[in-house]
Amino acid sequence: MTLTKAREKGNWLLNNLHKGMIWPAFLLFLAFVLLPLVFSVGFSFTSWNGLGKADWVGFDNFAVFFQDDRARNAVLNSLLFAGCSVPLLNFLGLGYALLLDKNSTLNKIVKAIVYVPAVISPLIMGYVWLLILKDNYGVLYSLFSLFGNGDAYVNLLGDKNWAMAVIIVVNAFQYVGLTMTIYSAGLQDIPSELYESASVDGANWFQKFTHITIPMLGPSIMINIITNIIGSLAVFDLVVSLTGGGPAYHTETLSLYIYRLAYGGRSGYASAVSVMMFFLIAIPVGISYYIMRKSNLYLNEEK
Repeated sequence: MTLTKAREKGNWLLNNLHKGMIWPAFLLFLAFVLLPLVFSVGFSFTSWNGLGKADWVGFDNFAVFFQDDRARNAVLNSLLFAGCSVPLLNFLGLGYALLLDKNSTLNKIVKAIVYVPAVISPLIMGYVWLLILKDNYGVLYSLFSLFGNGDAYVNLLGDKNWAMAVIIVVNAFQYVGLTMTIYSAGLQDIPSELYESASVDGANWFQKFTHITIPMLGPSIMINIITNIIGSLAVFDLVVSLTGGGPAYHTETLSLYIYRLAYGGRSGYASAVSVMMFFLIAIPVGISYYIMRKSNLYLNEEK
């Protein structure tokens, strides 16, 4: 066998090996994503209770959704959470990335500390903050009581005016490190020659930031905004662990509402609400993607 034929055979084997390695991932994706998605859409047109026969009801579940006050409340809570969380995560993440842009040992340590909460389960993170903020036995309440001011402690998780704000802050605390990491990677890709040329031309820090940093961070901004929108509109774990949707459903999000419907014998209606949730997420993501593709922020792709 000649060297050329041996190389050709080796390349053929390597290509087929790569193709074969795709199948396990595809089968998992099919079993845990595509098939459940198809079944969910199918059950959304039925009155299935999760166990018995699924009777066809057509679009009745969707009609009920638009008349469901609790579903409307869950949608508004989800939009409020996302509307506050997405800007907060991006502003804080970009701020951290800019402050820690220098490649020093101290900055690396701080980055690691900021990033660590992102690898912790949001359910566990929620329970940790619950132990800190809970009324009557939380850490903060104990500190207030220690100094004789226990009655002055405000039950933030039990107050409808503060509960959602607490969840937003805890979510930002947990995931700002992930947003920061993406922005930091984007900053590393900006050529230093651009800043040097701008300095020669007399540009100040703000002009460099607006005309070089922000435009060159376009791909990072796009990734962060889209992933934050998806994660924020689908928030579940933090709400369950911190407030359980209370007080009086003031923090109940759409994902939590779907969960309660599914395990409350209304799986058909829960499937319909899940379909509506898909559009609730897809629409703002699509709009954000379109705006960024048409703007000057996304420079690394042709418009």
